[in-house]
Amino acid sequence: MVEDLLRQFAPQVLGSLVRRYGHFDLAEDAVQEALLAAALQWPEQGIPENPRGWLITVAVRRLTDELRSDEARRRREERAAAELPREHVETPPDPEQVPAGEDDTLTLFFLCAHPALSPASQLALTLRAVGGLATAEIARAFLVPDATIAQRISRAKQQIKASHIPFTLPAESERAERLTVVLHVLYLIFNEGYTASSGPDLQRGELTSEAIRLAREVRRLLPDDGEVAGLLALMLLTDARRAARTRADGSLVPLAEQDRERWNGSYIEEGVALVTDALARSPLGPYQLQAAIAAVHDEAAQAADTDWPQILVLYELLERISPNPMVTLNHAVAVAMVKGPQAGLELLGPLDDDRRLAEHHRLDAVRAHLLEMAGDRAAARSSYRRAARRTTSLAERRYLEARANRLTSDAR
Repeated sequence: MVEDLLRQFAPQVLGSLVRRYGHFDLAEDAVQEALLAAALQWPEQGIPENPRGWLITVAVRRLTDELRSDEARRRREERAAAELPREHVETPPDPEQVPAGEDDTLTLFFLCAHPALSPASQLALTLRAVGGLATAEIARAFLVPDATIAQRISRAKQQIKASHIPFTLPAESERAERLTVVLHVLYLIFNEGYTASSGPDLQRGELTSEAIRLAREVRRLLPDDGEVAGLLALMLLTDARRAARTRADGSLVPLAEQDRERWNGSYIEEGVALVTDALARSPLGPYQLQAAIAAVHDEAAQAADTDWPQILVLYELLERISPNPMVTLNHAVAVAMVKGPQAGLELLGPLDDDRRLAEHHRLDAVRAHLLEMAGDRAAARSSYRRAARRTTSLAERRYLEARANRLTSDAR
């Protein structure tokens, strides 16, 4: 309960401070201190009547203390010209008197996804500033040292400060491009949670849940955007399968072998409704198409009932409007399921020369699967083993090795 409230209010509190005082770096630090204070005090003392007001008051107090200290230092150094305006050192508000105010969460999303920041910094800053996650939580999510995440966040805040990026919604001409970055950041967060890039576990539910929560927030702020709806639908329809993707020992269960009774029916229902509505009234976009593909999979009562011809059409559309090697890879699987494995293998050939995917384990894994379908067990076994060597996910490596070993046993 407390943790949910803190994550809900974190971006609102930060947005309020930055809009009023500027100083994104100092404001973000102040909000983190306020969140920590709430996490320690609220479980024992109870949640205040106006939790948002409480957080703003504590954060303002921390921020003004820091600004006053900075001002005093400047005065001691006889730099009177740099003294802060009066409003920067005003008395913190009474927490019960803080009004609902303007919700600056969308502005904060756009700021965290500013093109001046590196993709790694965008991810870290979004989870910290908008998600309300602590540095240690983000580090655990991406399996990197706390210091690495701290450096990324620090660099991002310094970049915002040095670039004088204003805390305002981008101009209409820039908004679509910036929204694309926001959605891509959330997509990357979700993907890292759904299939961890490294480590012993296949998936991290806390990360997919956070991505879905943030996508819901963007959807609340932009209810008429088809791609926002499409991304949320894609996340729900994909995450619906999470419980069936692993066995009790953590080993991977491929889609065709999953127990569909364990899929999350409410997520599927919500996701299908979202993408159906978006496709009916919005310009076609890649997230909507990916969600539509996920919906076709999820609506099949069993793997044999999957409408692969429909999926093939959707991948052809997706490759037309958003071509990239991963789309081609998945397109090849759909082609194999409709036209036979050899047709799918032919589509994989050009990917060997694409530097973005040539060394990726998924290319070898898909090729192995199609070779197995084609009956070329020796070549499939070799590709499975190459894919296993290239992946950094322990669960995927064990699955790929098991597939290779099974082909070895069948050959005896």
